[in-house]
Amino acid sequence: MLTKKKPAKINVVTLGCSKNLVDSEKLLGQLKANELSVEHDGSDSDARTVVINTCGFIADAKAESVNTILEHVKAKEEGLLDKVFVMGCLSERYKEMLVEEIPEVDGIFGVNSLDEIVKVLGGHYKKELVGERLQTTPQHYAYLKISEGCDRTCSFCAIPLIRGKHKSKPKEALVDEAKQLVSKGVKEIMLIAQDLTYYGVDIYKSQELPDLLRKLSDIERLEWIRLHYAYPTSFPKGVLEVMKERENICNYLDIPFQHVSDNVLRNMRRGVNSSQTYDLIDMFRREVPNLSLRTTLLVGHPGESEQDFAELKEFVQKVKFDRLGVFTYSEEEDTYAAEKFEDTIPEEIKEQRAAEIMEIQEQISLDKNEAKVGKTLKTIIDRVEGEFYIGRTEADSPEVDNEVLIKFESGTEINIGEFYPVKITSADVHDLYGIVA
Repeated sequence: MLTKKKPAKINVVTLGCSKNLVDSEKLLGQLKANELSVEHDGSDSDARTVVINTCGFIADAKAESVNTILEHVKAKEEGLLDKVFVMGCLSERYKEMLVEEIPEVDGIFGVNSLDEIVKVLGGHYKKELVGERLQTTPQHYAYLKISEGCDRTCSFCAIPLIRGKHKSKPKEALVDEAKQLVSKGVKEIMLIAQDLTYYGVDIYKSQELPDLLRKLSDIERLEWIRLHYAYPTSFPKGVLEVMKERENICNYLDIPFQHVSDNVLRNMRRGVNSSQTYDLIDMFRREVPNLSLRTTLLVGHPGESEQDFAELKEFVQKVKFDRLGVFTYSEEEDTYAAEKFEDTIPEEIKEQRAAEIMEIQEQISLDKNEAKVGKTLKTIIDRVEGEFYIGRTEADSPEVDNEVLIKFESGTEINIGEFYPVKITSADVHDLYGIVA
C-alpha cells in the first residue's frame, strides 16, 4: 500500500517589527492552507527550507538581516538545508545587491510578493484567505495592521522608499480580520501601521481612526485595543474621545516624537515644532489623565547641536513619558537627510547621547513604578518563566514595555491569557511585582 509522502517542513524566520510579523503570519496561513508543513522561528528545526523575512529600517537591522541570511546559506552549504529564500524590506530595497553578493540564496522577494512566494514554495495562492493568518503570538493577543506604507517625508526614514505610499485597508476587512482573531481566542489587539493617524485619508478622504476604533470596540470578547505608531502632526482629537468612551480601548498611546528642538525637527521634516509638541502632550493628559504615553526619540541627526540635545534632555525630564526608546541616527541611502546633510556626528557621541537619555528615563520609570506599589491593577498573564507568572497591565504592550511578575503560590490557580486583579507589592526600574488580589 502506497502512503502519501509527508511534505518537507518550511521554517519562516521573522526579523524586525510587528508589521513584519503580520506579513509572516499571512505567509504561514497561506502555506498551511496548502497543506504544507510550517513552523515559525524554529531554532532547532528539522525544516529543510527556510524563508527569512528581513528588516531594512536602520543599519543595525540591515546587518542582522544580512548575518541571518549568511548563517542559513552556510547551513545550506553544510547540507543542513535544501533551500533558502529571502523576503521583506531588505530584499525589497536591495534585491540586486543581494543577488550579486549572496547568489546562494534560492529566491529573493519584495514586500508585495506573497503570491509569488507561495507558488515557489509549492502552494497555490488563495485569494479567499485574505485576512487569514497563522498566529505566531500567544493565543490571547495579536497585531492588526491597518495600513501599508507611509506618505510622510521624514528626512531620516527609508520606509516610504521600501513600502510605498500610504494605503489604508477598508474598515470592513479589518473588522472581519479582528473577529477572526477573537474567534480563535484573542483578547487583546494591537493596532499597527507606519502612521495610524493617517488611516482612511486615502480611501475615505478623512482621518477615520476614531470610527475604526468604535467598530473594533463593538466586537464582543475583545477586551483590550492598543494603539501603536501614531504621528504627532494633525493628530485626530477624536481618538481621545473614543478612548474615553470605550472601556476596551486602552489608555495607551505609542507616538514617536523623535525630537523636540525646532532646529532638529525642521531638519527632520517632521511638520511640527517644539511648542506644538508640548501643546499636544498637554492635550493628551488633559483629555485622558491616566494615559500611558510611549515615545521613541532619535539622537545624532545631522545638525543636532549640544544645545539641541540639551533641549531634548529637558523635554524627557519635563514630560516624564511612561515608556521611552532611543535610536541613534544612521544614514540611509536615498533619504532626504542622506542627500542634504553630512553625517558628521561621531558614533561615540551618538551612543553617549542615547545613554544619557536612557539614564534619565530609567529614574522616571522607577519613580512611576514605585508610585504603583499598593495599587491593584488589571493584569493579563502572558507566560510562565522560572518561578513567576509574567503579565502586563493596561500601561504595557508586549515585548517593548514593563511586566508584572507574580510568584507561584500554592492554592492560587492562574491561567495564561486570563485577566486578574494584581496588587503591586514592590517595583524596580523595569518590572512590577505583585500578588493576585
